[in-house]
Amino acid sequence: MSRSARWTVVVLAVFVVLGVALWRQLGDDRTASGPAGQQTVARAHRDADTPAALAGPRAKAALPPCPAPQGGPGPQALQGITVDCAADGTPVDVAKAVAGRAVVLNLWAYWCGPCADELPALAEYQRRVGSKVTVLTVHQDENETAGLLRLADLGVKLPMLQDGRRLIAAALRVPNVMPATVLLRPDGSVAQVLPRPFTSADEIASAVNAQLGVSG
Repeated sequence: MSRSARWTVVVLAVFVVLGVALWRQLGDDRTASGPAGQQTVARAHRDADTPAALAGPRAKAALPPCPAPQGGPGPQALQGITVDCAADGTPVDVAKAVAGRAVVLNLWAYWCGPCADELPALAEYQRRVGSKVTVLTVHQDENETAGLLRLADLGVKLPMLQDGRRLIAAALRVPNVMPATVLLRPDGSVAQVLPRPFTSADEIASAVNAQLGVSG
């Protein structure tokens, strides 16, 4: 085989390797881990979660509305991401919703045991801190009904974004673990990413308040 032919083979082999790597990456982007580590095609929500089907779970959960925009573009990483507010199904421009606020953004799923243990502590933290901080939950599974019913069973009244495709976590480069919490400053910058569960409101306050400049 001539030298030029050998170089042609090498170049083609490199392109094949790069193509396979790209295909695998695209495949990773289209899938997400579900209950028991199952790999599923990432969707915003199930076909079964129609407005009519969600009416009952929404009424049972009785969640507060998601934050309304109060000015400012919000975090650059979240620009262009729109998801549904689980309380009523209205679309939420995530960057605008968190703009100008100190936000505790909690990423969870209905099947996550540590998430269920942590959510009541987050609700208690929100009660204590009041308007100084906005605690916003992000349900990262397509089964919106199950997410609503989980919050109802826990008695947790926190706003919830339905993000079955995990767009928010990907944009903020959050490790693929749950629960995980992202602390956002009012200027839109990320103060810290905390890929860990919390067990009490006191523990949350210790991790959050100094990072977001919150007293009390």
